[in-house]
Amino acid sequence: MARISRRIGSIAESATLAVDAKAKALKAAGRPVIGFGAGEPDFPTPDYIVEAAVAAARNPKYHRYSPAAGLPELRAAIAEKTMRDSGYQLDASQVMVTNGGKQAVYNAFATLLDPGDEVILPAPYWTTYPEAIRLAGGVPVEVFAGPEQGYKVTIEQLEAAVTPKSKVLLFVSPSNPTGAVYSPEQVAEIGRWAASKDLWVITDEIYEHLTYDDAVFTSIATAAPELGDKVIILNGVAKTYAMTGWRVGWMAGPLDVIKAATNLQSHATSNVSNVSQIAALAAVSGPLDAVAQMRTAFDRRRKAMVSALNAIDGVNCPVPEGAFYAYSDVRGLLGREIRGIVPATSAELAALILEQAEVAVVPGEAFGPSGYIRMSYALGDEDLAEGVGRLAALLGEAK
Repeated sequence: MARISRRIGSIAESATLAVDAKAKALKAAGRPVIGFGAGEPDFPTPDYIVEAAVAAARNPKYHRYSPAAGLPELRAAIAEKTMRDSGYQLDASQVMVTNGGKQAVYNAFATLLDPGDEVILPAPYWTTYPEAIRLAGGVPVEVFAGPEQGYKVTIEQLEAAVTPKSKVLLFVSPSNPTGAVYSPEQVAEIGRWAASKDLWVITDEIYEHLTYDDAVFTSIATAAPELGDKVIILNGVAKTYAMTGWRVGWMAGPLDVIKAATNLQSHATSNVSNVSQIAALAAVSGPLDAVAQMRTAFDRRRKAMVSALNAIDGVNCPVPEGAFYAYSDVRGLLGREIRGIVPATSAELAALILEQAEVAVVPGEAFGPSGYIRMSYALGDEDLAEGVGRLAALLGEAK
């Protein structure tokens, strides 16, 4: 008998976390590696959020179990925040607090999918989505949108992917890994199409506050009221408030789905850490000043990174409109010799970049087809300039 179940044995390691872990290990070994792998703001969590957590840690009330669906006051605050930012009306009972955004993703798919149900998955996609779908017994159906269409899928592509087994459309804008942001008109059109096919829509809105230039965040839940109660919103505090390590996310949707997902969570993890929940309460109830400051820095870094990448022969980097990632088309470098090595895939190119330039990037294989690399610009200006400079010097040697 196999020691590891097929279900768990088939899961791929998180590519983004793997790249980040390798970069940190090399740094610990004394190598000056600069990591563009993890999607993690380099800013500290705002002081008022930290102070709320400190006070909670001292309060015996929060030393005990709390409801599996989350602290009532936090659920209510998330409902209010959703109305403020997404324009979508929720009751607190329609919100479940999770251990980070990843648990919200898994809970949503596990609650909706039966074995064989298909999920239409626009690609490039965040590396966790297909694994969560498969763990829930579902089948991811990838729909790839390349740089020539701004990494945004079209209705025609979605129409070609739908089958009698289709149950869910996953929709993400702003996007990880590409930074693509759909226009309000595109969001509404896709939502209406999903409603016409009687599909559920799971929408991940965790980058809602990170848009640039003329791009605006639009919630599909609001833009397409035709969806009715067949929409689930995923979100969290990690990106907006620089709280990746606090592990607080949530899912919001119809009562029957939230009740079922809460039953799952009650057996999987029970409640989220109360101290982290109080920190999240301070975050979602407080001002957005911190994210405004971060967005200004991200915007500056975005422009610097994209300009430098597009100056490299063989690299095409569309300007990202949201999140904090640049997703470069590097197919023009594949098959060319760089320091005696001829990479055939973006995975091989990323390995070469790490070894020769001591720069960690995530290859496109983690997010869909080969031929691309993702680089986060959520790191300090000096590291960004140094890292992109090393990258340009190395790739400039391509023959």
